[in-house]
Amino acid sequence: MARLGKKPIEILEGVNVRIENGKIFVGSKKGELSQDIFPNLSVVVENKKIFVKNEVDPKNKKLYRKTNAMWGLLRSLIFNMVKGVTEGYEKILEIHGVGYKGEVKGNKLILSLGFTHPVEVEIPNDIQVEVNKNTIIFVRGIDKQKVGEFAAKIRRIYPPDVYKGKGIRYRGEYVRQKPTKVGVGAAK
Repeated sequence: MARLGKKPIEILEGVNVRIENGKIFVGSKKGELSQDIFPNLSVVVENKKIFVKNEVDPKNKKLYRKTNAMWGLLRSLIFNMVKGVTEGYEKILEIHGVGYKGEVKGNKLILSLGFTHPVEVEIPNDIQVEVNKNTIIFVRGIDKQKVGEFAAKIRRIYPPDVYKGKGIRYRGEYVRQKPTKVGVGAAK
């Protein structure tokens, strides 16, 4: 039995919700997001709340179990859309290493990370990137999935090194450093 899918989602002030052609649209002054409604599920808006309902008969156990999994997922996706258009999402990355830095020029993020050339990353239209003190990167947007994916793309350029601690990491991420291999091959 899905527990999360049964919880209603509060529609906050300034948020517009509409359902058209099997899609739900959630928008505000920050922007608009859309999500396909999965088969055998329905979305109803009543009294400033969004309800996700399972349309499958519980006697059909195989289909009901599969639809229950999608029920909670759809509710979470809609909740993230409502939160995104009201508050927005943010990921913070830190650059560690002597002389490593980042800057934003136009719609590109330029990272100097000790490679032979600076790395340029194209910033998507619906994402805002800000670099503070040359080493702290703020990635902001209304779509949780796009913000997380873009932050992960930046981190993949130079993931944290376990021996020296250099690289790009999320704020608060702990990188356990290994001791260096000293004395390997030395005479006995």
